[in-house]
Amino acid sequence: MTKTGFVLANLFHKKTRTWLTLLSVVMAFVLFGLLQSLNLVFSASPDFIGATRLVTQSRVSFTQSLPMRMVPEMDAIPGVQRVMYQQWFGAVFRENPQIFAFAVDPERLHDVYPEWVMPEEHWNAFRDTRTGMIAGRLLAEQYGWKVGDKIPLQSNIFPQKNGSKDWTFDLVGIYDGKDDQWQQQTAGGMYINHAYFAEATQFGGGNAGIFVLRLEDPDMAESVAMAVDKRYENSADETKTQTEKDFQVGFLKQLGDIGLIVRWILFAVFFTLLLVVGNTMAQSVRERVPQFAVLKTLGFSDNSVLGFVLAETVALCAIGGLLGLSLATLLGAGISKAAGPMMPVAVDGRVWLSGVIAIVVLSVVVGLLPALRARRLKIVDALAGR
Repeated sequence: MTKTGFVLANLFHKKTRTWLTLLSVVMAFVLFGLLQSLNLVFSASPDFIGATRLVTQSRVSFTQSLPMRMVPEMDAIPGVQRVMYQQWFGAVFRENPQIFAFAVDPERLHDVYPEWVMPEEHWNAFRDTRTGMIAGRLLAEQYGWKVGDKIPLQSNIFPQKNGSKDWTFDLVGIYDGKDDQWQQQTAGGMYINHAYFAEATQFGGGNAGIFVLRLEDPDMAESVAMAVDKRYENSADETKTQTEKDFQVGFLKQLGDIGLIVRWILFAVFFTLLLVVGNTMAQSVRERVPQFAVLKTLGFSDNSVLGFVLAETVALCAIGGLLGLSLATLLGAGISKAAGPMMPVAVDGRVWLSGVIAIVVLSVVVGLLPALRARRLKIVDALAGR
């Protein structure tokens, strides 16, 4: 028998216990892979490479609106192809949860987001209908909406001039995504005509929550962002311009320090894993004290016995850890596809590197004490059962 075969045979001498421990390691590293990739998304520095659109918001907070007079000023900045403005509407449909609804200029939306696909006559109807509204395909299917329906909505932010928060819109179009990723995002979005919103709302009609800038050249993203923020520096409406992905991450960060939450979850997972794997290895060594004595009697050195125990721990952690990271990679690809380009959760090389380091550290921490105990065993005491 080879040394590798000897280590694996010892590792599985209690098959049920080993398989259960291995399953714990696999699940821990699945969580590690997904959470660490999420942590990298939230801790990444701004990246303008390849950006085709930028999002400009108030430097104070995205909840603070900016004046509409900024639209032509941004349109004139070199490198900007078209600027779209949108205002969060805060729509609620009947007793259902809040829907992502935005007041926009139909033509600017069409120009800046070619990823939304809809017949041209529907785009024209959205432009020409004062009370017009378009909805994502999956959202419309969820509520059974059809083109031509009148959709009653409530806004939890904006009342009409008569004080009522009840609004009614004409559904003039249903848009699709250009591919599967964008199609998934039609599940939660709708747009209303900003001209009607600005005319009917009691306040906020002359403002926009954010501006979305479509660029002429992705290579100009960083310079355009700097130009926009420089344009409004030291003014009453200072701005913060970033990529769509960074804006999405910033939006989620408003819920709390996501990175800190993720780190605490990972700490809890690995602390529990240390206890589980450590107990398994300690129990395994206690059960095989006579075996280690026999090995030493046959001429194996103390360091060789120590190496066998450490090798078992490394094998257990490595098999479970690599399987877990592999599963996390597959799950991460699925999540990233469903979430779309705004939230690219990917178990990449950085996550794998940190995962391998975690495997090595875990192996040493849980295996060193049992291995040292086996190394210090005296043959006479071990065979005497003491």
